[in-house]
This record gives sequence, structure tokens and C-alpha cells, in this order.
Amino acid sequence: MEPIISFHDFTFQYFSQKEPTLYDIDLDIFPGEKVLIVGPSGCGKSTMAHCINGLIPYSYKGTITGTIKVAGKTSEESSLFERSKHVGTILQDSDGQFVGLTVGEDIAFSLENDRMDQVQMKEIVQQVSDMVSMGTHLSSSPFDLSGGQKQRTALAGVMVDDVDVLLFDEPLANLDPLTGKTAIDLIDRIHKDYNKTIVIIEHRIEDVLYRYVDRIIVIDDGHIVSDSSPDELIASDTLRALGNREPLYATAVKYAGVKLTPEMHPGYLDTLDIDAVKEPLIRWHKAQPPHPVKEPGEVILSVKDLDFQYTKKRKILKNINFDIRRGEMVSIVGTNGAGKSTLAKVICGFVTEDKGQILFDGQDIHDWTIKERSLKIGYVMQNPNQMISKSMIYDEVALGLRIRKVPEEEIQSKVAKALGICGLYPMRNWPISALSFGQKKRVTIASMLVMDPEILILDEPTAGQDYHHYTDIMEFLRELNELGVTIIMITHDMHLMLEYTPHAIVISDGQKIGDDTAVNILTDADMAERANLKLTSLYELATRAGLEDPQGFVQQFIDHEEKERHDEK
Repeated sequence: MEPIISFHDFTFQYFSQKEPTLYDIDLDIFPGEKVLIVGPSGCGKSTMAHCINGLIPYSYKGTITGTIKVAGKTSEESSLFERSKHVGTILQDSDGQFVGLTVGEDIAFSLENDRMDQVQMKEIVQQVSDMVSMGTHLSSSPFDLSGGQKQRTALAGVMVDDVDVLLFDEPLANLDPLTGKTAIDLIDRIHKDYNKTIVIIEHRIEDVLYRYVDRIIVIDDGHIVSDSSPDELIASDTLRALGNREPLYATAVKYAGVKLTPEMHPGYLDTLDIDAVKEPLIRWHKAQPPHPVKEPGEVILSVKDLDFQYTKKRKILKNINFDIRRGEMVSIVGTNGAGKSTLAKVICGFVTEDKGQILFDGQDIHDWTIKERSLKIGYVMQNPNQMISKSMIYDEVALGLRIRKVPEEEIQSKVAKALGICGLYPMRNWPISALSFGQKKRVTIASMLVMDPEILILDEPTAGQDYHHYTDIMEFLRELNELGVTIIMITHDMHLMLEYTPHAIVISDGQKIGDDTAVNILTDADMAERANLKLTSLYELATRAGLEDPQGFVQQFIDHEEKERHDEK
């Protein structure tokens, strides 16, 4: 069988870079395969995707040696338009992919360009939209959809051309856990029912391995360092060594002293040989010290009976009540569209509550201006493009300090520290336009970190980040937290919630339905279902192994992870 995608001795160097981004790539992907591509940020994953879909060399210029063929043709033998008829790309940021005013128009865009008969066009649009469960939303605006619906609309928009290859660029980055599972289910169904070749680029490896993949390609520093089955890769230590997180259940088994082998089928929790790991897990569980209990601080932020609505048709927030104590790290979690980001905007004063109170250190802040609130509360938005106003990285991070007339010498040291923590110091003199979506996110985080706020609210701070940068950012936030800064994170990342935020608040349909420890929430099946969360694989592992206290096992794992990070310092 001939490969549908074939790299041979392929090297690519952008004109603006001193060194190649991809080196000596040899890779064949065959029709009908499902392949996952992983690796640290900046390793070359997105560049490889651009080579597959034709943006390299047609849109991004550089020097190429070797060959890449898609459907048997090199870029010299086919145009970008012809390549698009074989490869459909679903972007991480779905908003950047929409061109139509309605879902139906957006899906039909390619067919309209082909001058298809309108009757036939409508039939195909309905058929493809039904495939992705969007058939009843054809008249909706794409920008009014949830994250999962936007992604399905983008998928339908490339499937109308009946492409051979579907290329997904971080499909889970902006989705809540349950919607992410639905997305992986959808990709799996499209793969099986229509025999499409699937290529997925994603940091959230455990979530992708919710369903079967044929191979996992690991890239580091522009080189392919591993091309193996999930069982082979998870049994090795390759992922952690290269700054990617392996599945939590696999890490837990390794903590228990088990040497994983491919024959134990550790690539998926459902296939793991539980009999081979049961006794070591029980011994490790019994040997762990008790969980340390910290004294709570005084309340710094109190939300009482809060209501908010943008229009009279629907309340976004309904009777929200909670307290956050000074020095806490708190996660706010829940479904896409539940009202989490709106809650943050109300706290920061971007919109005004219709009812209720927000108290800072016991003082009602209803009459505080946005500027007055910003002296106490910093906010990092989910979409970095909505925050960035300068063209250069250094100037963007320094902007807030310059507005406050901070001396330039002090600005320089503060900006350098923030950029270093966020992994951006070597790029400090770069234009922001040269950055990826994830790198722009780190710029906005750095621009808030330099301001020394008492409370820092971050909307999806680690979306799209590899494990290395995720850890750098979270450890820096932990250091800030230990100095007294209260950290509030709106997140879909259950790993972040478990590891770093002992306190979690759950929002569903504008109402608070949970306010407890992260461990208790992520081991509560009813709560997980109501809030589009998912039970942690640690809990499922402990349950399958028959541990007496699976909830306690999850907490022990978190305590052990924290100790490991502390020891590494």
C-alpha cells in the first residue's frame, strides 16, 4: 500500500530562522491510519502540519531539502488548492476558520467556490452537518455556538470536500473534559465509518488515548525521536523526559515501583493488565504518609447572592455564593458556556452585577472603577488576541508598568523575570505576530505577573501548553501564591485542578453546584456528569485495583507529585 503522506529526508528552515525547524524527517502515514503527533512546544509539530496541508511552501516560505508527498504528489506537482482537496485542517482556534454568517453558509463555502448546483449543495451540507450532529444548527451564527459545536462546524466545513486526510491541530485545547471526550468520540467515528486518515496534534495525550490510535509520533527539537504504538510509548519514559505529560494512571503505576512493559498494554487504562499492578499499588497506597492539613486564611474575596444577565431573555449567573481565602489557589470549573468567564468579568468590573455583592477584604467593591479593581485584581483572558495591544513582546509585558510610571530600570528586571518564567525571554525582542497562539498566551500571563496583584484570575492559563511550560507557569504561580498572592484559575484542565488547586468551585448553567476540594469533586461521578467533568483516571485505576480508599489514593498521588517537584528544586 502506498502512503497517503510521505516525508523522505525532509528538512525545512524558515527564511527568518538561523536553524532548521525540521531535520531529516522520514515518515510514512498510510491511508486509514490514525496518528497522534506529540512533543514540546516549539519542537516542530505545527511546522510538520503546515507541510502536510500545503501552507509550507505556499504561505510560509523557507528552504526545503528532501521531499514530502501527499496523495502521491509533491508541492511542485500540485497547487495549494489541489492539496486542500486531499487534506482538511481543523484549527485550534475555530473562530479563525469561520467565513460564513451561519453554520450552513460556512459549511457550504467550499462547494460555492466550486460553483456546485444549489440543490445538490444543500443536500451535501445537510448530510455532512448530520454526520457531525450539527444538522439542526444550520441557521445559527458560528460565533454563538459552544466550543464543541464550533469545532464540529469546522470539521463539517472540510468534510464537504470528501478529503482523504483530516488534520486536527490541538482539538481539545479549548474544550471542557466531557466535550473533549465527545470530540474524540466523533473523530473516532469519522475514522471508522468513513475510513479517513486522521492526524492529531495534541498535548493532552491521555485524553486522546480515550480512543484507539495506531501510532504516536514524538518530535523533539525538529527530529522524530519515537514512532511507536501507545503501549510501547507509555511503557517507556520518553514523554516525561521530553516535557510531555504521560497518562496519570501510568505515572501512578510507576510510582508504585512497577516496570511497565508493552506486554502489559499500558497504552489505555481499559487494556492495562490490572493483575500485574494491583499488589504494588496496594503496598504503595498503604505506605504513604497522611495528607497535611493547612490552616485556612481570612476571606479576601466574597461573592454573595450574585445574579447577572446580558439580556432579559436569560440569566447567565444565578444566585452565586462563595468565599475565597487569602493565599488560596482555586479552580473554577464547569461546562463550556456555564458562566465561568462571565463570573470573572463581573469580579473585575468589566460588566456590572444585576444583584448581589462582591466584597474585597470585607469591603463592597460595587462602586470601584475597573482601574481601581485592577490595582488589586489581575485578569488574564482566555483569548490572548483580545488583550495584546503592542507589536513587540517586551513592550506588551512592560505596558502596565509604564502606565503606572514605574522607573525603567525596575521595569527591565520585572519584565525579564516574568518573560523567563513564561519561557519567552529569548524572544523578548520578537514581534508578537511571529508567535503561536500558545506563545501569545504566555505573553499575556507575563504582562499580568509583572503587576504584582493581590488576586490573579487566569482564564485557561495552560491551554495549548506542553508539560514543561505548563509546569513552569504553574510553579511560578505557586511561588506567587506562597508569597501571598491569591490565584483563581478558570480551567478545563483536570490535571491542573488536581495538582495545584486544593479548592474547586463548580459552575453549571450559571449556578454553583459544587464547592469542595478538587479531589472530592473529581471522584464524584454525579458531580462530574452534571458539570461536564470526568473522573480522574487515578480514581478509576484505584477502583479497578480494589483499593480500600480510592479517593485517598488520588490525594496521595497529588501529595507525592508535589513532593517530587519540591525535591527537584
